Amino acid sequence: MPDRLTAPHLISVIIPTLNEEDFIERSIKSAFRSPEPVEVIVVDGGSIDRTTEKAARLGALVFACKASRARQMNHGAFKAKGDILLFLHADTILPEGFEQAVKEALKPSDVSAGAFSFGVDAEGMKYRALERCVNLRCRILDMPYGDQAIFVKQEQFERAKAYPDIPIMEDVELLKRLKQQGRLVILPQRIKTSARRWERLGILKTTILNQFIRLAWFAGISPNCLAKWYYS
Repeated sequence: MPDRLTAPHLISVIIPTLNEEDFIERSIKSAFRSPEPVEVIVVDGGSIDRTTEKAARLGALVFACKASRARQMNHGAFKAKGDILLFLHADTILPEGFEQAVKEALKPSDVSAGAFSFGVDAEGMKYRALERCVNLRCRILDMPYGDQAIFVKQEQFERAKAYPDIPIMEDVELLKRLKQQGRLVILPQRIKTSARRWERLGILKTTILNQFIRLAWFAGISPNCLAKWYYS
């Protein structure tokens, strides 16, 4: 990724999409409610619904890219003008005041990147229990995940060689590289991500699947095999 001029203190929110018309408006609006200027970039992987139309209407910059979350996020980072990159899933809402929290978190010289605490955009004690378990695991392992809105300075993202071009676990691999540059910060403010994944399979089955994929990854199973298992 070549060097480029960036706008100091500007956050570029990068959202990879593929047929996300039901969620994209909320995620973009959560970024644009910032009182400070924010750049929102949507990189679409070939949607056949109204995702790109809705994103453009709300003022996001819309680009097209071959469908691959890692490639889409890297493409957005390449197009970004901000010196801070924030990678947001299309079904996730940023908390109020996210821009100040991110800038403060990245001020210390020993911080390489960060993420928000995990939250689910649904009612019910089962989701509150899920949130507690995920946030506890993240703090014990010092490893957030992509659905927690990872943020990083552009220069450190480039030094980490961006997201690896793999179909799954690209967030974990990037964060491993970033941890070599400094510590990760997990903010107390919570994002709110859609409950659709847990509603589809149920919390127990989804949690077991996620843990299996992570263990298989650390055991050295190839990302292509993991992606086939996960998405099937």
